[in-house]
Amino acid sequence: MENVLFTANNLWMMICIALVFIMHLGFSLLEIGLTRAKNTINILFKNVMVIIIGLLTYALVGFSLMYPGAAFAGDFIGFSHFGVLLPENGLTAAYSGGHFTFYTDFLFQAMFAATAATIVSGAVAERIKLGGFIAFSVVYVGLIYPITGMWKWGGGFLDELGFYDFAGSTLVHSVGGWAALVGIMVLGPRIGKFSDGRIQVIPGHSIPLSTVGAFLLWFGWFGFNGGSVLSADPAVTSLVLVTTCISAAAGGLGSFVISKIRYKENDLSMILNGILGGLVGITAAADVTGVLDAFIIGSISGVLVVVSIAALENWKLDDPVGAVSVHLTCGIWGTLAVGIFGKMAGWEQFFNQLTGIAAVGSFCLLTSFGIFYALKKTVGIRVTEKEEIEGLDAHEHGSAAYSQLQYE
Repeated sequence: MENVLFTANNLWMMICIALVFIMHLGFSLLEIGLTRAKNTINILFKNVMVIIIGLLTYALVGFSLMYPGAAFAGDFIGFSHFGVLLPENGLTAAYSGGHFTFYTDFLFQAMFAATAATIVSGAVAERIKLGGFIAFSVVYVGLIYPITGMWKWGGGFLDELGFYDFAGSTLVHSVGGWAALVGIMVLGPRIGKFSDGRIQVIPGHSIPLSTVGAFLLWFGWFGFNGGSVLSADPAVTSLVLVTTCISAAAGGLGSFVISKIRYKENDLSMILNGILGGLVGITAAADVTGVLDAFIIGSISGVLVVVSIAALENWKLDDPVGAVSVHLTCGIWGTLAVGIFGKMAGWEQFFNQLTGIAAVGSFCLLTSFGIFYALKKTVGIRVTEKEEIEGLDAHEHGSAAYSQLQYE
């Protein structure tokens, strides 16, 4: 019986690995659809490189930084060894309750690692140098993401404090969101986004592609949150999948209602981002909330997405795909929601959540600014005006994504 349970748990985790992997295709399609055709190859290239970088850096140093065991330095940072080496007890990942193999655990966590840079990719789209983005991703995914992850998931100081983040509203999504915010501040807006004292709409070239991307992300979230149970426990897994879906639907509904009231239009892109906001919002609390809680969390997430996108534009911050609003704004809200709706809700837990947000946010702001600023002063991170106007596909890749298409 024990072997049967072990096999079932391991099989479920492998399925979740595949689901989270599919999310990267979802991110890619969402981003290219919400941006202009002339930058399609560039965005796809970045997203492919993010997976390559994420897997290799996580295998080399990230996994050991995130789960260093006893090799701590004041509960803030630790490192055990280079590479992916089997633990002393053998193939079983003992710290995960022995529910699956060590290698399965590594690959599941590696899928998460690449997500942080993917979030940044969409926010800085259409004007960042390819080399600069790749250099940023190597450092941020290889070092910054696993260090902050260790603070909670690797037994660091936030875990000891009582901070709770089930699947990464803060530890994955806001880690990427903070860097995305810094990136768009350092880079500046796209040419023509803010001209004549007005906010100009720069429409994406394919809402159908964005819609497919959003559905793939929703689909992949079954693995993102479902796999974070770290077993195939039917009771907890079922709850997590239900709260995840309810929050996603509520996020779409919330964004639809508020965007209709504010803009008097039926904006599909807002609904898509509202769905994603609902998914990000529930990610911290999917296993400790009920169906009604998930509906409230998702609805507020959907509203926050619309409000946040408008606020960023009013502040002259250009985020082509709404990445900061979805992943940072809703990541913060979802993390705080643990202290409001979760089983451990209360002022003490709310304060613990706020402390975790502040600690991760401060660290990510400082480190991402340092990386972007250093790149800006050395190799440069923004393409030339000519390259931006003519498109990064032509100048960075020497090709076009589509034939017989007029590029703006």
